[in-house]
Amino acid sequence: IAISPMNLFYCFIGVVLGTLIGVLPGIGPTAGCAMLIPFTFSLNPTAGIIIMAGIYYCAQYGGSTTSILVNLPGESASVMTCLDGYQMARKGRAGAALGMAAMGSFIAGTLGTVALTLVAPPLANFGLQFGPPEYFSLMAVGMSLIVALVGHSIIKGLIAGAFGIFLGTVGIDPLCGVERFTYGIPTLFDGIGFVSVSVGLFAIAEVLDSAEQSLSTPSYIDKISNLLPNLKDWKDSALPIIRGTVIGFFVGALPGGGATISSLLSYAVEKKVSKHPERFGTGAIEGVAGPESANNSATSGAMVPLLTLGLPGSPPTAIMLAALLVHGLRPGPMLFTQHPDFVWGVIASMYIGNVMLLILNLPLVGLWARLLKVPQPLLLPLILAFSVVGVYTVSYSLVEVWIMFVFGIIGYFMKKFDFPPAPIVLAIVLTPMMERALQQSLVISHHDVSIFFTRPISLILMIIAVLSILNPFIRYLWAKAK
Repeated sequence: IAISPMNLFYCFIGVVLGTLIGVLPGIGPTAGCAMLIPFTFSLNPTAGIIIMAGIYYCAQYGGSTTSILVNLPGESASVMTCLDGYQMARKGRAGAALGMAAMGSFIAGTLGTVALTLVAPPLANFGLQFGPPEYFSLMAVGMSLIVALVGHSIIKGLIAGAFGIFLGTVGIDPLCGVERFTYGIPTLFDGIGFVSVSVGLFAIAEVLDSAEQSLSTPSYIDKISNLLPNLKDWKDSALPIIRGTVIGFFVGALPGGGATISSLLSYAVEKKVSKHPERFGTGAIEGVAGPESANNSATSGAMVPLLTLGLPGSPPTAIMLAALLVHGLRPGPMLFTQHPDFVWGVIASMYIGNVMLLILNLPLVGLWARLLKVPQPLLLPLILAFSVVGVYTVSYSLVEVWIMFVFGIIGYFMKKFDFPPAPIVLAIVLTPMMERALQQSLVISHHDVSIFFTRPISLILMIIAVLSILNPFIRYLWAKAK
């Protein structure tokens, strides 16, 4: 089914569209899949979902392109790639960063699809054991990783993290329905947009900072060489790719996880396990390989609850669920027995799509790297234009554009005073989910906090969170003792 000529053609269309959607900032796989639903009405369900799946996993790779070249995250899961990918480009290693992003995406996507094939039902059953307390504890683990993203100053990093937590509380209280810090602006009722904040902190701040520099093309751009990763790059990236694949698939399989959280966790884990964490943020290829593998593997993981339980694990899979229902298919355990041609046709197409992704993008690595030679007087206005259009098309609101510019100014001064932006990004993503899980857990337990410590999975995750927070202090005391 997957290698029939028409399905191969639709897989190719999905791969190309997904890469383009990932490159264009602000659109993302969710909007891409949503826009495509009307076009799938005339197709059979297998072909329609093959296109959507192609958009989903290829957008994760496409977002790395602008992240590496111009510090502009093409979509939310590529924010972490900016931290080291852009620094590699500034050192003349844009080709290696783009090549490793493509190879990592291919390896993780393929391994993730293998895992989807083999362990979908058991993993789906394990995911059913996650209630609100377990989700709160999982988010606590994620929040504890702010310590790993603080940069050179723990105090500045924690201040940035606290600011991100504050931003995450803006909007309507999920339990009481009370407005918080919205000032009557309807756009803020759903909270401050993650895309607006990340594009502002990374892209606009970089534009403002670059505008102060010489307008001539920087010398490092003329020294682009080694467009593919070398043996040392592979040695440094092998374990991060494997760890990113495991993290991405597991987190992606949990409803509400998704590629963004997977990439955040992967980057933090890589920095924690590294013998030289000070290299992160200065152009460490592990900081590209890990998150890029995680966000691609997460797409395979997100297909597990969708196909086996009918639960969307991420916004794009929610769009796919709607498309399946429109086509008269009801995802769930019976889908594998009633429509095996559909299920295994889609899964097999994901193997083919990952191969297409690699074949299409590796030859283009040199072309992407050449984009760095665009003179700054042309490049900076283009980045601004893409940023404005990308942020506006998320919700068609000018308020989001103004938010982007405000955070661009904030990000500019954060650069000047050496405050890391990554803790803000992590906190603003996790805070709303963490708060919702906390409130649901307390309602279930009648405000008894022991619920987080009496359930085995929640207790284990809480212990991991505490150890993660204490890890820097333990290492400090150990070094002092030695």
